[in-house]
Amino acid sequence: MLFLLALMLFSALAGTVLWLWARRLRQRAGLPAGGIRYADAGDGRSPLLRSGRYALQGRPDYVVQEGRHHIPVEVKSGNAPAVPYDSHRLQLAAYCLLIEETAGQAPPYGIIRYDDRPIRVPYDDALRRELLEALETMRRHLLAGEPPPPSLSTTRCAHCGYADICAR
Repeated sequence: MLFLLALMLFSALAGTVLWLWARRLRQRAGLPAGGIRYADAGDGRSPLLRSGRYALQGRPDYVVQEGRHHIPVEVKSGNAPAVPYDSHRLQLAAYCLLIEETAGQAPPYGIIRYDDRPIRVPYDDALRRELLEALETMRRHLLAGEPPPPSLSTTRCAHCGYADICAR
């Protein structure tokens, strides 16, 4: 009987230690509380989130369920800028839109996780409009066979699909 009691006490203690350890790892990773519902391992085997309505697809790094909301988390290398880059915000907004389409409910925000800290980005009407305008501009350029406006980043230009016809 004493052995059984000691075993139950040990199990409860071990469970508590594991729970605290997992919580600390989640906080360190910048993930919100809740169950991880999706994780992209980077091997191409994670399912694509798709929207036929917006002709959009993508794989967020994580989707965490927080209550009834699914929150996308995009992980970026390097320290956080003072404000997130537009490209990072729009990428996160695209994942919010994909979640809105696939889960039937828009997330209230998404998270961009930089090396030094996470940044919570509200997914509001203004960001959604900005994303839809950017998607429309991209489609216009693609249909017209025109390159998009040149980037200020030579690194981005080197990897651009329009590099061979760009006037830059």
